[in-house]
Amino acid sequence: MSPVIAERMPTTHLMLSTRLVYELGDPHSTLRATTDRFGPAVLINAGGEIDACNEHTWRRLVGEAAGVVTAPGPFVVDVTNLDFMGCCAFAVLADEARRCRQRGIELRLVSHRSIVARIVDACGLNSLLPVYPTADSALVGAAR
Repeated sequence: MSPVIAERMPTTHLMLSTRLVYELGDPHSTLRATTDRFGPAVLINAGGEIDACNEHTWRRLVGEAAGVVTAPGPFVVDVTNLDFMGCCAFAVLADEARRCRQRGIELRLVSHRSIVARIVDACGLNSLLPVYPTADSALVGAAR
């Protein structure tokens, strides 16, 4: 987070449900995540792997975090630190992006890896999942 953004928007850690904290903290879990609030916006920083084995945890994480974003948001999901992101992870994001739109919130995906943008494009999800190069740019809405 740049000093400019940090000065404008005080950060608070988002409290997740006990069940989700337990799932993320499981020593066998391959998914790591932190969630922070910046004014009306929420940012998830995800790391590790998302696949069919932890899709339910990913869905719960994305749903809980999206539920506390207030319009106009945005809801930012940074997948830069993921080593693997299965198709199910993109499907979860697309589903949540549709729900967010109904509430006047835009879900913004962050990744500097070209493969992420190529998958979003190939799946026809560009309008639902705009890809930003950094969390800062996603928080302020400066697209590629």
